[in-house]
Amino acid sequence: MIHAESLTRKYGDFTAVKDVSFDIGHGEIVGLLGHNGAGKTTIMKMLTGYLEPTDGRIEIDGIDIGEDREAVQQRIGYLPENCPLYPEMTVVEFLEYAAALHDVPENERPGRIREAIRLTELEDKALAPIATLSRGYRQRTGVAQAILHRPKILILDEPTNGLDPTQILHMRDLIRTLAKDATVILSTHILQEVQAVCERVMIIRDGRLALDARMDALGRYPRWVVVSDAEGGALEAALRAVPGVRDCRVEDAGDGRRRALLDVEREAADALGPKLARRVIEQGWALFELYRERRDLETIFGEISNGGVAGHA
Repeated sequence: MIHAESLTRKYGDFTAVKDVSFDIGHGEIVGLLGHNGAGKTTIMKMLTGYLEPTDGRIEIDGIDIGEDREAVQQRIGYLPENCPLYPEMTVVEFLEYAAALHDVPENERPGRIREAIRLTELEDKALAPIATLSRGYRQRTGVAQAILHRPKILILDEPTNGLDPTQILHMRDLIRTLAKDATVILSTHILQEVQAVCERVMIIRDGRLALDARMDALGRYPRWVVVSDAEGGALEAALRAVPGVRDCRVEDAGDGRRRALLDVEREAADALGPKLARRVIEQGWALFELYRERRDLETIFGEISNGGVAGHA
């Protein structure tokens, strides 16, 4: 459904997005994560045709966006982060205007508008001026305009921004419903939203794709932590030799101690603790700590933000 190849976007001497490639299939719900300035919004604007890549290409539903941008845009529903609306219009008036912009056939507009209002639970505010709406209702109005034309691809930038807990739960359900017929890309700063609704996560760091993995694969390689007084090189070599250990990185833990971070095979993880302890003790080293570290999205996001690169899974 979406094919992005070597996407790069420069603003003068500054490169906001650097050689990013990915494929997203029909019906996937993909979370796009990264700190402010990481390049998330620039990627979304390139996917929607709002910005042209400096280099690379984008193909959506088999159409090269550089060759027929309008045809691609007809297939996309987009909610920008700032949710631009016309405050002097009522909700219905704005959706009528949006339907015309989306080129929805005139005879279908009333039904499409009713459907969008129902899906976003805007019935009580349909005739209210947008200027009188709370932030949460404005956000829902923005989502309503994005789904009016029943797009094949839905790109939502911070869709739960300003919503209360009940509205957030409804938005999650709505995204799952929409994904039955469309591909959804969800950009957010809230890790819990990605964990709640997304099947796949892409993390952007400094304009590059640092992680592209399915949510159910994030814990594929658990981690054990060993803290000892051994010299770093010797500790790394000894622990790497333990069957089931994929990788080992040693860092200074202070007070003459070293901390070894061990990525291990999932199948071996449960039984690895005694083997690691035995290896340290057999070498005559002190064992101060030995524990299995929880590897979830929050942990991985923190590692990448601090300079690690998790890659693809």
